[in-house]
Amino acid sequence: MKKLYFMLIAIATMSLASTSCKDEDPFSTISPDDSPMILDPVFPDRVDGELAAISQISRDANFTMKVTVTPSIYTEVTWEIDGTEVHKGDSIDLALEAGTYHLKITATTTAGKSTYREANIIVSPLEDDPWSEAVGLERIVAPGSLARLYGTNLEKVNGVIIADQTITDITLGESEEGSYLEYEVPATIPDGEYRLSLIDASGNRYGANLTTVTDAPVLTSGFTRTGAGSEWIMTGLNLDKIATLNINGEALSEFVRQNNTELAVICPELPAGEYTLTGTDANGGEVLFYVNDEILSETTFAITSETVLWEGHHYVSWDLADTDPNKTFNLIPTETFASMRAGSILRIHYSVEPTAEYHQIRTTTAAWNDLPGTAVIEFNEDGMVEVELTQESLDMIAAEGGFLCVGHGYYVDLVTVE
Repeated sequence: MKKLYFMLIAIATMSLASTSCKDEDPFSTISPDDSPMILDPVFPDRVDGELAAISQISRDANFTMKVTVTPSIYTEVTWEIDGTEVHKGDSIDLALEAGTYHLKITATTTAGKSTYREANIIVSPLEDDPWSEAVGLERIVAPGSLARLYGTNLEKVNGVIIADQTITDITLGESEEGSYLEYEVPATIPDGEYRLSLIDASGNRYGANLTTVTDAPVLTSGFTRTGAGSEWIMTGLNLDKIATLNINGEALSEFVRQNNTELAVICPELPAGEYTLTGTDANGGEVLFYVNDEILSETTFAITSETVLWEGHHYVSWDLADTDPNKTFNLIPTETFASMRAGSILRIHYSVEPTAEYHQIRTTTAAWNDLPGTAVIEFNEDGMVEVELTQESLDMIAAEGGFLCVGHGYYVDLVTVE
């Protein structure tokens, strides 16, 4: 009996405990002091340091996305496109013109803690849309200058919109790189990066990606190497505004030639090696350098110890007529090779013509026969070709009328021999 009594007491106690637990309200463990996280979607990793695409759509579809964040009740989500805030909230539904956009999503808690994710949005044009995307350096322009856009269906375009200004005075044309239109960049537009739009006769807008407007001098080619004591030719835009170039901090202000697109100087007699290059304009601003798709205020260049045979900026395209001087590069006299010794190394430094559809270089005799040990070389960036001048090569050059660089889509900038 006594044992039964204690069993009843135990059962009653458990029953009360169970009732007590059921009556308790659930409670949250998150707080505004938690670090925010973007849980979904998972953003792709960069590829070779470049942002990857998280969304690829046609321009007739809106960009839509929903994100999941934590702590959700204490976190605000901000959406930026091309550096401009366009929306707040967990989801977005946005119409975009064709082009590539930089998306940044930031999650910020009420306590001020934040995290972000970045990726690209790619919006493709429809088949019949007017469309333009960058081919090369034509998207770096100066205020008040003539600018060119390459693209498709451009005959439908009646105007270009840049920085909320509409330019209807446009010119259409054809080149070996394809169809293009030209327009004048407004002279009053501030320096910056702008998204372009194309408009048709009905006022419909179509995307044309980005262009960079700068009033600063920008060197785009020819500055990466030269020979000590030789004429050093560089090209770009706004170059007539350059006051000095600075080599390892030493100012160089005497120029052989200077205009809007070309600057020529005599390189100081310095030992072969790598040097820092900067510059200033007439107002004390920085000279800029276009290097590997970036605009920098400082770069490096090399002074070579070889003998300079030729230096300049000579375009080469075997697509041109035989009578065109840019059909080939043939500017080194045949007699120059007669004094060379077998085993000498000929170096041809070249830079790409960014609007060309392809880039190939080939070294031949004047009869277009390949020099021994050489072939067609394909490339997409500035570089250098080395040719060993064997006795067989020198004999061929002498017997077949001289030396040529042939191919398409590049400039010969410097030829040296060692």
